[in-house]
Amino acid sequence: MRAIRFLGAGFDAGRGGGLGLTAAGGLAMTDGDETVRQALFLLLSTTPGERLMRPGYGSRLHRLVFAPNDDTTAGLAIHYVRAAVTRWEPRIDVLDVDAGPDPDDPWRLVIRLDYRIRASLTPGQLVFSVDLLPTDDDPSGPTLDPDAEEGR
Repeated sequence: MRAIRFLGAGFDAGRGGGLGLTAAGGLAMTDGDETVRQALFLLLSTTPGERLMRPGYGSRLHRLVFAPNDDTTAGLAIHYVRAAVTRWEPRIDVLDVDAGPDPDDPWRLVIRLDYRIRASLTPGQLVFSVDLLPTDDDPSGPTLDPDAEEGR
């Protein structure tokens, strides 16, 4: 039986559509490859346990927030992304996942996911960043002492 059409009229895009923002900040329907890209972004930015009825949905990237920005953290990020995408996004094949520090911001880990959409064989790329917090024993981190900033 078909769902009642007047509930959510205009938003029943099925598996091929979703919502996006226009350049002016309004809402617009998306379809095709853009919906897959949005789904990947939501998957990576969701913490497991955050989504009702699917407590395992999401990625473990949030666990890296207090980690140092080094090769070990990048390796964990790659593992977490591959695990989440393999489990929760059946519409794509993962071609490559790479992670490393942002050259402009030492507290940001940049993750690049290269994928191919199975239905259309269209390649895509998602660049996702995780902001890391400096630890207390790291002298290169920003200072939080207001007296030190004013030269007192």
